[in-house]
Amino acid sequence: MAKAPSPASRPRRLIGYARVSTEDQVTDAQADELRQAGCAIIHHEQGSGASRSRPVLAKLMREIRAGDVLVVVRLDRLARSVSHLLEVIETLAKRGAHFRSLRDPIDTSTPQGMFSLQVLGAVAQLERALIAERTKAGIAAAKARGRLPGNPGLRERRPESIRAVAAARDSAYVTDLIASAQSFLPIVRRLRPQHSWDDVVRVLNHKGQSWTVERLRRSVYRLVREGLAEPELVQRAPRRQPEDRLMTLVAGIAIADPDLSLRAIAAQLEAMRERTQRGGWQWAASSVKHLLDRARRLGLTVHEPAEA
Repeated sequence: MAKAPSPASRPRRLIGYARVSTEDQVTDAQADELRQAGCAIIHHEQGSGASRSRPVLAKLMREIRAGDVLVVVRLDRLARSVSHLLEVIETLAKRGAHFRSLRDPIDTSTPQGMFSLQVLGAVAQLERALIAERTKAGIAAAKARGRLPGNPGLRERRPESIRAVAAARDSAYVTDLIASAQSFLPIVRRLRPQHSWDDVVRVLNHKGQSWTVERLRRSVYRLVREGLAEPELVQRAPRRQPEDRLMTLVAGIAIADPDLSLRAIAAQLEAMRERTQRGGWQWAASSVKHLLDRARRLGLTVHEPAEA
């Protein structure tokens, strides 16, 4: 069977991203410039520069592959601040992808571009330090005048202030959720809704994450509500007989990580403190294979892992 091409052997794709702030504006000028730069794929988005909640960009970041280059006309088309820009570039780097701005000296595939990025990082650090210093100075000045720090509207329980703070917290929650989705959503997509939330959480936590069923369900429901995840992920899992739980758990582990061998799956079950069908603690590769064969007979799409 032919091997899939490695990221290094794939042709490098230039993927454009064009954004405008209002519905009255159009992205045609940006798209023309991106096409001239060699972008065969261009994603268009309408959204305020002050907001990080951008569904098109979030979907692009999920689908971008190693070796790809995300291209924008100007930095302000992508990020609302230096820290936001660095966050996006760091996410791209983890996926093996690069970033280029046509009108700015930023191209993370070149040494010069990386140097410019390091300068931006220093600027962002200075920006954070200045904000912190101004905040401390403001609090000290308020105390010197006999004023209490904080939001007076909240202290007085004004409804409009409470609503504004709640909206800000909700916006921050969605922003953080979108930024972290890549760490858990791909596995959720592979396992749901065929497998229960309990089994998905067990697989995620064994990979070093820290989830509860309630927190994971709430996160996925919110991504669905924001249009960033598929509605079928939150459908009810099919009812299983108690004796089928081990089969679905083993199948879920194999689906979540197709590169695992039978022995690696057995070692994972032992680390998760799962008893065998006979009540023991040590799993054999043959027992794992038996459960996976049964899962395939019942219609679950599970690959054939190697023995070792």
